[in-house]
Amino acid sequence: MKVIICGAGQVGWQIARHLANEKNDVTVVDSNADLVRRATDSLDVQGVAGFASYPDVLERAGARDADMIIAATYSDEVNMVTCQVAHSVFAVPRKIARLRAQSYLTAIYSDLYRRDHMPIDVVISPEREVSVAALQRLAAPAAFDTESFLEGKAQLLGILLDDDCPVVNTPLRQLTDLFSTLRALVVGVRRAGTLFSPEPGDQLFPGDQIYVFSHTEDVNRTLEIFGKSTKKQERVVIIGGGNVGLSVARELESRTDRVRAKVIEKNRHRAEIAADALERTIVLHGDGMDMALLTEANIDRADAVLAVTDDDKTNLLVAVRAKAAGCPMAICLVNDPSLVPLMGPLDIDAYINPRATTVSSILRHIRHGRVRGVYSIGDAEAEVIEAQVLSTSPIAGRMIREIDFPEGVLVGAIMKGGKVVRPNGGTRVDEGDVIAIFSLTSDVPEVERLLQVSIDFF
Repeated sequence: MKVIICGAGQVGWQIARHLANEKNDVTVVDSNADLVRRATDSLDVQGVAGFASYPDVLERAGARDADMIIAATYSDEVNMVTCQVAHSVFAVPRKIARLRAQSYLTAIYSDLYRRDHMPIDVVISPEREVSVAALQRLAAPAAFDTESFLEGKAQLLGILLDDDCPVVNTPLRQLTDLFSTLRALVVGVRRAGTLFSPEPGDQLFPGDQIYVFSHTEDVNRTLEIFGKSTKKQERVVIIGGGNVGLSVARELESRTDRVRAKVIEKNRHRAEIAADALERTIVLHGDGMDMALLTEANIDRADAVLAVTDDDKTNLLVAVRAKAAGCPMAICLVNDPSLVPLMGPLDIDAYINPRATTVSSILRHIRHGRVRGVYSIGDAEAEVIEAQVLSTSPIAGRMIREIDFPEGVLVGAIMKGGKVVRPNGGTRVDEGDVIAIFSLTSDVPEVERLLQVSIDFF
């Protein structure tokens, strides 16, 4: 498939890397020639320097025979105009745009929006994706990463193992024997900065970051087995009352389990907007770094603090101060991946990477066939692919032990007839099953071959 990616920043570069690794014809467009050069030097892609919305630039990028255009520049306006030009001038069949401004999103999702007026097939909102990720982190407070699969019946949990974890130094196959009724499976381990798929004889050690597939009904039991508390979140303090913080607070208000939230916003105008939009949530105007204000928000009695301002360093420092004041859990929004290694030393429990959530969202929309979901793990280290098994797939009708999966691949869960089962070597994969597969990035093309997934819309 021929794809044009407009914007060679963090998101555009990651999407280009994914698609280039899968042997697609990829061209990257950016007004910054240095970013284009970085992409062409490190990836198997072509590059064009220029403004993505200019017809002559898209012409040079090969828009006349392109199958898809992904507009992911830093400007909403450029992204929208790029899609319009791609549609009107070049008749590009598939157009995806990343939009940030709430005003545009409100108009696009309203009844006033008509596709022939603004021809965008898929709109990706980073702030909406981040809000969903934040709520998932709050739902599984002991996990540093979490994502739902198989119609919400299974969850991927990222768990940091502590020294007091009761199952460290235990071979994984022995865990299966000890907890035979537990519908959970360890599919990935990050140790000393390296992510790998474990073998049945591998042991887990303190400091390991593990990824576990669990049936939703067994999430609490899974967390307890790996030494984590499953205390319900009843009080949350949100630092940052912008679109992300406001969206999270609204969702918490609408829930039947009534989580009590307080919002702290430094900008007075934003604080007033949040106060008007929320019914039961207390909004405090002031600096989240102010210890007196945190005390006023009863940070010592909160179950979690969620720092989602637009400044990474502020988020990190607020989280550290909140934990020092007695808050047991801190979740941070972190845009800069180079800051992620600081999470451990700073004792920050979980983070949300807007780039990773945006990349995962875009990947879900560009993969075709029977793929239902794609989740990018870490710094594009691995993916979890959820797909329905086709009758023509090489894995259909075979037991898992008979399938020649690469070493970096494990089947995390299978849904048969609406029921999620924990897979083992003797589990048969049948046509129509929905399968969730953990794969290191280098092995994704082989997984797609086995699933017979084609990135093709025609």
